[in-house]
Amino acid sequence: MQPPFLRVPRALWRGDDVSEGERAVPEEVAVALTYDGSTQAVMMATPADLEDFAIGFSLSEGIVADPSEIERLEIVEAEIGVELRMWLAVPRAEALASRRRYLAGPTGCGLCGMESLTEAVRRLPSVEGGVRFAEADIRAALEALAPLQVLNRETRSMHAAAFAVPGEGVVALREDVGRHNALDKLCGALARAGLDAASGMVLLTSRVSVEMVQKTALLGAPLIVAVSAPTALAVRTAEAAGITLVAIARGDAFEVFTHPHRIAQDTHVV
Repeated sequence: MQPPFLRVPRALWRGDDVSEGERAVPEEVAVALTYDGSTQAVMMATPADLEDFAIGFSLSEGIVADPSEIERLEIVEAEIGVELRMWLAVPRAEALASRRRYLAGPTGCGLCGMESLTEAVRRLPSVEGGVRFAEADIRAALEALAPLQVLNRETRSMHAAAFAVPGEGVVALREDVGRHNALDKLCGALARAGLDAASGMVLLTSRVSVEMVQKTALLGAPLIVAVSAPTALAVRTAEAAGITLVAIARGDAFEVFTHPHRIAQDTHVV
């Protein structure tokens, strides 16, 4: 498999000085996700954690409801990219065939090629209950992110999606050049590890678009925390789905946009 980043030569111009050197840059390759021999999506992604990507994409797109419905998965490298070949259990295969669509887009594009507007604003399951989160838990999780972003530390150009549990901290993190891809990889990692998404929060190093809320709702996590801002549609979608949306989380401040009842100022949450 190709490495997730490469070191390339570059010339650094600083004032009147020019110096030669190299910089680590992220790799991106075409990744085709195929089901029962037919292509469902082609995404530009970082060639790392691809099994997580395959399973997470399948779950967040509603192609399967459980990883066990993927009977076989093969990662096949080709000269022009990578194929993630999956074979589904019969009921899921038949359901997919009845609504077959093809997606092709730039890095991490979550809505390219949809056949109808209804698919773009699909009805989501309501995220009920979930634990309450202390303000201190959110700050601690955010502070833990940067040291865990191994690929971004090398390249300074990678998105991350992480999952943190109160009292345990960040228990999973995935990176990719595409923010949607990073979240799909995280979904796959949690599913493969058997972790209950209702027990913690999803952390994003990117802005919060509607697709990120949709994927989190299907995952079943009650809280999204992002370092950047949400879109208006993302706020409305989080409100409707019962998700607590925290964004613009930087330094010692963050903003709560929806369902604030899950956030407690006191560090002793009951």
